[in-house]
Amino acid sequence: MTQDGDVRITVTRTLSKDQQARRVRLVEAARQLADEGGYVAVTMQDVADRAGVARATVYRYFASKDHLLTEVAAAWARTMTADIVLAPSAGGDGTPAQHLTDLLERIVVVAASELTLTSAIIQAVTSPDPGIEDARTELFLFVRTRLAATMGDELPAQDDVEIVLGHVLLAALVSLTALRRPTEEVAAMVRTAARLILAGALP
Repeated sequence: MTQDGDVRITVTRTLSKDQQARRVRLVEAARQLADEGGYVAVTMQDVADRAGVARATVYRYFASKDHLLTEVAAAWARTMTADIVLAPSAGGDGTPAQHLTDLLERIVVVAASELTLTSAIIQAVTSPDPGIEDARTELFLFVRTRLAATMGDELPAQDDVEIVLGHVLLAALVSLTALRRPTEEVAAMVRTAARLILAGALP
C-alpha cells in the first residue's frame, strides 16, 4: 500500500503498443512537472492529471514517485547521449580520454541548464526506496554502457573503471544540485577525474 492508500502494482508482462505509449506519456508528464517545480511538484495525482489518466493507472506502471522519476532519469540519459561520439576504434576521431571528458562535460552542462529537473532526478535516484532498485540498476548499467562506448578498446579492469566513472558522474550531479557548485568547477572536476582514472587504468 502507498501512503495515499493506493495499492502498488508492478508490471511484469509485455506491454502492448497502447500500454507502451501510455507509459511514455506518464514519464513525459512527470518530466514536465519535475522541470517546472522540482521533486515536490511531482505527485502521482498530478502526473495522472497531466497525462489524462486515473491515478490508479499510474500505479499500474510505477511502484512509487521515485520509481517514476528514476524512469524519467533513464529517458533523460538516453536523450542526452543519443548522438554519442564513438571512440577511435569504432570510427570516431580523437583519443578515448578526449571522448570521455567530452561526454562527461556535456552531461554536466546539460544537467546545469536543467537544474530543477536534475535536482528532482538525483533526489529520486538516490532514494532508499527499495522499489526503485531494478530501475536504478538498469539506469546505472545504461550509463556504464555509454561510458564504455567512449573508451573504445577494452581497458584492463574496464568494469572497475566504468563503476568509478559512474560514481564520479553521480558526485558531479550532486555537486551541481545539492551543493550548488558552479558549472565550470564541476566540469573541471569530471575532466580531471576522468583523465586521472584513465591514466591509472592504462598499462
